Amino acid sequence: MLSLRPFAGAILTSVLLTGYAAAPAAASAQESATVSQAAARPGNGKVIYDRISGGEGVLKIKNGTGKDGVVTLVRGKTKAFSLYVRAKSTASFKRVDDGTYTVYFTTGYRFNSSKRKFTKSAAYQRFNDRLKFTTTATQSTIWTLTLNPVRGGNARTSGVNPKDFPA
Repeated sequence: MLSLRPFAGAILTSVLLTGYAAAPAAASAQESATVSQAAARPGNGKVIYDRISGGEGVLKIKNGTGKDGVVTLVRGKTKAFSLYVRAKSTASFKRVDDGTYTVYFTTGYRFNSSKRKFTKSAAYQRFNDRLKFTTTATQSTIWTLTLNPVRGGNARTSGVNPKDFPA
């Protein structure tokens, strides 16, 4: 079973967590060009896709698996954002707009950034329950998702056909 727990908290400052890796100062432009973005492993908390306009909700993701993961929120039929979470790590997205979202996630090895998918041992799933984010004058929603099975967890998942996964 997986853990899915809502928390109410004070309104948080909007923050975008992104990873940026610059080429070393000593590297030439030619050397930098030979490194493929598709081969680089994204940093923990790297935003892979973002169509959020700046809400106050927070999504915290704990990945206790031995594989890296990408969590994607979809509102209606529109993909909202995707966040990269490395194996045995925790990452947060702090700008979730109000609304109800379906949560998809994929885990695996060797993430290809240009294709937005894992190229080795990929698994595709979604949480059966949707997440609702609501902001008031004094509170905003905080959800914590755990991608690995948790004793006493309260969330169920279903497998997803890779062709139906919102990459």
